[in-house]
Amino acid sequence: MRALVLAAGAVVFLTAIPASASVQTIGGSYAQSCYFSAENGSTTSTDLDYCNRAFAEGLSPEDLLATYVNRGIVRMLRNDFAAAGADFQAAIGLNPQHSEPWLNMAVLHFKQGDSAGAVVMFDKAITLGTTRPEIAYFGRGLAHEDTGNVRAAYFDLQKAAALKPKWSEPAKELARYQVRRP
Repeated sequence: MRALVLAAGAVVFLTAIPASASVQTIGGSYAQSCYFSAENGSTTSTDLDYCNRAFAEGLSPEDLLATYVNRGIVRMLRNDFAAAGADFQAAIGLNPQHSEPWLNMAVLHFKQGDSAGAVVMFDKAITLGTTRPEIAYFGRGLAHEDTGNVRAAYFDLQKAAALKPKWSEPAKELARYQVRRP
């Protein structure tokens, strides 16, 4: 099997950060089913079971990383934050230069109220070339706002809106801002 990076579905939580970026695996396996669960934001015990069973399939290194990311997304959406973090950390351990585990770890930190930590991880995901930069900029904007850096928040939200103009969430957030010229 060969892994492909694809965007996750628009599963919304907190203030509308989607469940970030799942990583697709190729084939009709449990790993593929785990990917679809993450992509569609499906969090049943069956979805989690697909992900758990995938690890017994003799996955390639790329598919192993993808399955950790995808199971982490399912776990995060189930509010099992400790297990989700362990999965994202395992994926980072397999390839620290892959952007999607960092993006998902950033979303996890934001969901847990660690906005300062989330900013650092969103930065890393952007630097490494995430396939969903609009999510990274949007999430970093919200995290910047939480930490009091309103100027950086505004510019990140503008960037997210420019990257994906049909996505309404950045525009909704930007509508709360008033820009005053000196």
